[in-house]
Amino acid sequence: MTLHRAALVLPDPADPTAPSVADGAVLVQDGRIAALGPREELVAAHPGARLRDWGAAVLAPGLRNPYGHRLLEHAYHPDPREGVGDAPVPGALSGSTDETRCGASARRGLQRMLGCGVTAVTGPFERASVRTAVTRSGLTALAAPPGAAEAEGPLDPLAVLPLAEAAYGRLAVGGRADFAVFADFTGVAGVAGVAGVAEDSGGVADSAHVRDSVDVPGSAGSAGSADFPAPGAGAAVVEPGAGRVGVGEPRAGEPRAGGAAVAGTVVVRPGSCLATVLAGRLVYRRR
Repeated sequence: MTLHRAALVLPDPADPTAPSVADGAVLVQDGRIAALGPREELVAAHPGARLRDWGAAVLAPGLRNPYGHRLLEHAYHPDPREGVGDAPVPGALSGSTDETRCGASARRGLQRMLGCGVTAVTGPFERASVRTAVTRSGLTALAAPPGAAEAEGPLDPLAVLPLAEAAYGRLAVGGRADFAVFADFTGVAGVAGVAGVAEDSGGVADSAHVRDSVDVPGSAGSAGSADFPAPGAGAAVVEPGAGRVGVGEPRAGEPRAGGAAVAGTVVVRPGSCLATVLAGRLVYRRR
């Protein structure tokens, strides 16, 4: 079991009346959400769970990218070794019959979507190589509404859509543990906007037990592979029985009353994704 803790847990961004949890946490077990609520309560109820503390950040459902057909089947996603940047080249693969090149491009595009907090992508995916890449990435493949398949847009849905429209689904007990963590948000009274995860460990009793840990699903490629590279440093991780991170005094900019329910429209800025979790596995973490 793993507890993901954040300054704000936002279960349903699409519902402006739905309460959020300041200093909240999500308990993940066997790829599903086993519990959701105030961090103090969940830590007390599950003392053996590993705690992954994301600091002054917001944890919310992952995003839906509605431009998957054009981005993955028609645009080309450069290999870093090409030295031309990582921006997709629109239409560069239109009409291409090179399935190997198309599949490799799609895998890079999907990895970059994960880095934006995307957990679902809209098709259709007509190329076999692209369908395989989507399946192996672990993202949920969605059907496009009539007439919407040819829409063009960015890898990061938050560049053009508010969180309420970009979020896919809601966080609920028993549901699949697909969510993302964002470092830069505003809009909730009592919870300050932030620009990143605090570095303070929060007073760890035994620093030898703290390590960075990455869970990469086998379906998404091996850790460190060119297509699905292992994420870099991110949240502090504490093994069961060790000193706990972030369960004492709040960090600067975080609410001091843990578990308080708050409501309001949260604005998450594009490019602020810290981590993406699919079926309980950490598949992206900002380096």
